[in-house]
Amino acid sequence: MVEISSSGARSQLRHLWIVSSHRAVFITLWIVGFMSLFLWQRRSVEGFGIFRRAPSPAVVDWAEFDLREFGGVGDGVTLNTAAFESAVTAIARRGGGRLTVPRGAWLTAPFNLTSHMILFLDEGAEILGIEDETYWPLMPPLPSYGYGREHKGPRYGSLIHGQNLKNVIITGNNGTINGQGKSWWIRYRQKLLNHTRGPLVQLLWSRDIIISNITLRDSPFWTLHPYDCKNVTISNLTILAPVLGAPNTDGIDPDSCEDMVIENCFICVGDDGIAIKSGWDQYGISYGRPSTNILIRNVTLRSVVSAGVSIGSEMSGGVSNISMENLRFWDSRRAVRIKTATGRGGYVRNISCRNMSLTNLRIGIVIKTDYNEHADAGFDPKALPVIENITFTGVYGKDVRVPVRLHGSNEIPVKGISFRDMSVAVSYKKKHVFQCSFVEGRVIGTISPPPCENLDIYDEQERLVKRSTSQNNSDIDYDL
Repeated sequence: MVEISSSGARSQLRHLWIVSSHRAVFITLWIVGFMSLFLWQRRSVEGFGIFRRAPSPAVVDWAEFDLREFGGVGDGVTLNTAAFESAVTAIARRGGGRLTVPRGAWLTAPFNLTSHMILFLDEGAEILGIEDETYWPLMPPLPSYGYGREHKGPRYGSLIHGQNLKNVIITGNNGTINGQGKSWWIRYRQKLLNHTRGPLVQLLWSRDIIISNITLRDSPFWTLHPYDCKNVTISNLTILAPVLGAPNTDGIDPDSCEDMVIENCFICVGDDGIAIKSGWDQYGISYGRPSTNILIRNVTLRSVVSAGVSIGSEMSGGVSNISMENLRFWDSRRAVRIKTATGRGGYVRNISCRNMSLTNLRIGIVIKTDYNEHADAGFDPKALPVIENITFTGVYGKDVRVPVRLHGSNEIPVKGISFRDMSVAVSYKKKHVFQCSFVEGRVIGTISPPPCENLDIYDEQERLVKRSTSQNNSDIDYDL
């Protein structure tokens, strides 16, 4: 038996207490750190401020389904509409579930989604839209448009469709949804269609939507069209269509939507990359649903025939609280365009653009107030839109012909526009490349090219240097 002195025992106990204390502190700090990380990730997913991402679908037990279980054949020839419909029905009966589309080419006619559903496209999976329009159902016109966008009366539905849904995810390992739109574009140009073409993916009156990590391509019409939806996250999409000869193939069209995030996407299409809308003339005014609280960030866009990001021209329900940041535009006709006209009504206000890169563009920033394309003769010419509170900060570019063209009018002036930290090298060595008409706003600090005389000048500390008395001057030159 070994005898331990009382002083030695106290020393060992002190040593054990110190070790235990250090271990307890370490464990406590680890728990606190883990909880902090968990809360940070949760806040990151949900978003901050008014921009909140869609929460994950509230389904406790996701049933797993494979399209092949319902007779699906991915050979690019077999029509799989019945397989998709049966799978969606099984998910609806189960109360929710995940449908995996495995590698292969899955030809289908349009089909509907259901609530509490994940549509998952595996790597190498491609959903192909059938080209025969007789398989595409006809739907009533959207209430904020009055009739089909291209023809009066019914319109074709979308390839993948949903309405009045909750908790829907469309995602995958970069699988593809292909509308095979070429035949539609040809028939449209030849005036062989009697109804408005259908979008590729359209969700109506739905909420808590996530669309991510897939490729959307060659839509017959608009590619992704959320209509009157709330809490939508669109992330890590590649959206493609030929830059020429693919009419109206907008990339993403948020339409009367609220609380949306569009991020980390690559969009190269035959019309607007992103087009924010809220209804057309008297129909949009009557429907009265604005597009609001939309965050667009970290997106690369190309549009040879239109604009990378457009607001309007169908904006009669109003567009507000739009934040754009870290956008890259290249080899395009325009970067950001706001377009409207008398008869639209509504408003475009509280628009913030920060950190934009422009390369090889005809026009950088455009506001156009005479985009006179109307639903029908019933529009009210006294319904004048309001354009106000628009800011551009950190605009950099090269090889841009006309960096800024702000074409307000006596009836529709542009108010409260501001520019700060702008340096764009022009490709067309003429004066008046910063063009304005009926514009009221300010420039903070030095910008390049020099601003139009319609704008007030402030220094970097936002102290007034020169007040403009020429807000109503017009210096628009479309020959450039």
